[in-house]
Amino acid sequence: MSSTTSVCSCGGIASLLGHGFGSHCSGGLSPVAPGILYLRIFRCIKDCSILAEDILSLLMFSVKDIAETTVSKHRSDKLKKTKYVMRHGQVSLASAMTQVKVAASLGATLVWLSGGTALVQSLFQEMLPSWFLSVQNLEQGGEGGGTVYKLGGHALAYFVVYCGMFAWGIDPTPVSRRRERVMWSHFEFLASALDGKISLGCDLSLWRAYVSCFLGLVVECTPCWMHEVDVKVLKRLSRGLQHWKEDELAFALLRRAGPEAIGAAAEMILSSDW
Repeated sequence: MSSTTSVCSCGGIASLLGHGFGSHCSGGLSPVAPGILYLRIFRCIKDCSILAEDILSLLMFSVKDIAETTVSKHRSDKLKKTKYVMRHGQVSLASAMTQVKVAASLGATLVWLSGGTALVQSLFQEMLPSWFLSVQNLEQGGEGGGTVYKLGGHALAYFVVYCGMFAWGIDPTPVSRRRERVMWSHFEFLASALDGKISLGCDLSLWRAYVSCFLGLVVECTPCWMHEVDVKVLKRLSRGLQHWKEDELAFALLRRAGPEAIGAAAEMILSSDW
């Protein structure tokens, strides 16, 4: 599973899972696809937290490979920036985002299968904060430029939201009381970082992409998660988004947060230039 290039360039999940334990090769035996092998042995691994950390690392390596193979190769062209070339670049970026979402969904599935709700909770409350606080060098001499960090932020956001959906669902009534505690903890971490109370070690473009994408996904797909977070925390997040000129997302965050946040949303409208 340590090779991400073949997974990204030769069929994504199909390349990872392969055709199982078939006997379609000469001699009656075929290589076992790494995904199938993982699904057979992961229950025997005692420390699931190590698996989650490795999956997170592999996801970031996949993003780096996607940025270099899908987006950067178009930058190397010495053509003039005509409308056609710009449109072609937009298509390549859209293709990269599609691959990033696939990688994130696969990673979230493996985390959920490996450790269930307990591992997802650890991901939200321990692994992700530690990851953002530490220095992360995703480029490592590659040609992805800042794109790798932006794609990395989006990949993490989809990865985390998928994990949360698998663990606690998207219904107003959670399947576990852990959801409220975990969501409050993660939203508080985001708000504290936006307030400047926490010094981050990761690239700021990655952080900004993560926060914007994560909150956007929550607003659109899992608004009930916000109902379990203190309105004061949501107000702090909204102010941080406004500083980034993300006014629409800041307003949507308050508008979808329930009756208790309506007053804050109204105040935001009155104090803005809308």
